[in-house]
Amino acid sequence: MDRNTVIGLVLIGVILSVFTIVNQPSDAEIKKEQKELALQKKQAKEVAKAEAIAAVKSKKTVASFKNTSSLLKKETKLIRLENEKLIIDFSTKGGKVAAVYLKEFESYKNFAKKDGKITALELFRDGDALNELVIPLNGKKIHTGSYIFDIESQTKNAITFTLDLGDGQLVKNRYSLNPNKYDINYSVNIQGFGGKVSPKNIGFNLQTAFRKSERLFSEQRKMTTICFNNRESGLDYLSEMGNDDEVAEEDFEWIAFKQSYFSSILRPDNGFIKEGSSFNVFQYKEGHPKMWTNLKDFKAKTNLNFADANNSTVNMSWYFGPNDYETLKSYKHNYDDILNFGWGLFRWINLYAVQPMFNFLSSTGMGLGIAILMLTLILKFILMPIQWKMFVSSAKMKILKPEIDELNAKYPNKEDAMKKQMDMMTLYRESGASPLAGCVPMLIQMPILLAVFRFFPSAFELRQQSFLWAEDLSSYDSIWNFGVNIWFYGDHMSLFTLLMAGTTLIYTSLNSGNMQQPQQPGMPNMKVIMYFFPVMMIFFFNNYSAGLSYYYFISTLVSILIMLLIKWFFVDEEKLRLKMAERKANNSANPKVKKKSKFQERLEQMQKMQQEQLKNKKK
Repeated sequence: MDRNTVIGLVLIGVILSVFTIVNQPSDAEIKKEQKELALQKKQAKEVAKAEAIAAVKSKKTVASFKNTSSLLKKETKLIRLENEKLIIDFSTKGGKVAAVYLKEFESYKNFAKKDGKITALELFRDGDALNELVIPLNGKKIHTGSYIFDIESQTKNAITFTLDLGDGQLVKNRYSLNPNKYDINYSVNIQGFGGKVSPKNIGFNLQTAFRKSERLFSEQRKMTTICFNNRESGLDYLSEMGNDDEVAEEDFEWIAFKQSYFSSILRPDNGFIKEGSSFNVFQYKEGHPKMWTNLKDFKAKTNLNFADANNSTVNMSWYFGPNDYETLKSYKHNYDDILNFGWGLFRWINLYAVQPMFNFLSSTGMGLGIAILMLTLILKFILMPIQWKMFVSSAKMKILKPEIDELNAKYPNKEDAMKKQMDMMTLYRESGASPLAGCVPMLIQMPILLAVFRFFPSAFELRQQSFLWAEDLSSYDSIWNFGVNIWFYGDHMSLFTLLMAGTTLIYTSLNSGNMQQPQQPGMPNMKVIMYFFPVMMIFFFNNYSAGLSYYYFISTLVSILIMLLIKWFFVDEEKLRLKMAERKANNSANPKVKKKSKFQERLEQMQKMQQEQLKNKKK
């Protein structure tokens, strides 16, 4: 960048700064604008009042106005019902579920107080949620969530709200709590809309904004989304990473507003129909008033499929509770599908292997940290034959390394790549070694490693369970809080993450001696990549579940111990060297016995074709 360019940029910056300062509104202008806004609000209220008075004078809407007028005078009330597991506040405004508290659980903020008592976890509070009908009537849409309902009846465990819209048009919301259950019964009844409203056009809106309940807001948000169970294709869901929306493509059985460890799931007896149904997740941006209090905004526009508009009732079950596998599974409606155990093979491994073993171990009464240790040892014992194969293959490749280096020196040119490959294949075949013999066992282990990566962050059992220095295995285990946020690392140091990275580095070092260096320019150095990976783990796993880092730490540590035991007590490298040399000598002495593999035959054919092409070029 030359001097003139720099001077020009500076002048432009100065001009823009001066322009911004000069055009700032004065205090008088700001006050004037505020007065105008206040006047506009006052005028809007007067217009609304005038419209209401005009409605009084209209004979056709006298009954409707009397009802509306009485509703305007009413105040919103909150009515609290509870059972052994739930505390629910119901609001007369909208006749809705206004707030939900879970009595057996508490937020991390209250958990960290260590006061010896459980302060009920606030799933959402009044103002965070809405459940309402949307009725198209007389050219307008009536949102029942904006009206004050009457309390028709109330008992210890049930309440019924009624909204009288006049002309015999009624909406009734009834709720009842089940003893010692996380779900409540919810029914919506409509009366008197026959001939005025098509039942297929009556919508049902559901909105929720869950409150922060875990230690790290960013990690809790990453596992927060809307899930819905399609009648034919099964579970579908919106993105967990940001804003997303979707229109229902088929009828669905239930809808779940899911966060990291708790969910609300609404299931009508006859399900929802796709007409008019859509879903939306909105993630707050910096500066939004809910940025540091709520996770995301969930909105669902659905269709309850009323049978008729004259007198029809839709019965529903509404779950407010933990994302615990056994609890969700007990409802027998595939609620457990919302748990992010991975897809395909990874999910099957978690559901039919890892989860049952973990449940059994934790049910014995041992601590969760010991249960993870035992689970790791069991999985390692199952995979021990694979690790044996990997070690023997690694030892053979280590023995052959000098001869491989000789072949690399013998064929330094690209033109001789085919010859070098053929000679290497012959060397591997005669000595009984194979570079793929170590890769195949690793590929067998990978699904388990990846499955566990999904299992522990989703395991509700780890939530607020301590082990050693980790106070909560579902969150990070900080041993040093910096007080400031370091980009790409965080504001703390997790010890289990450091231990995991350290053991991975040691394991890499023990296996790096068998790794071949790239012989062609431009090829990546695998040793550098393998050493770089453990370092990156320090940054990548720093905010992750301590239970996950602890598992990987123990798993890698056990792998190192098994490898050393095999090396010291079970596999004699010197004997293996002699055995390989003997096999190679026998194959060299009996060339007729040798049989070429199909791969080697193809290499020879390709080499012949390459030689012919070179001859043709010389001509």
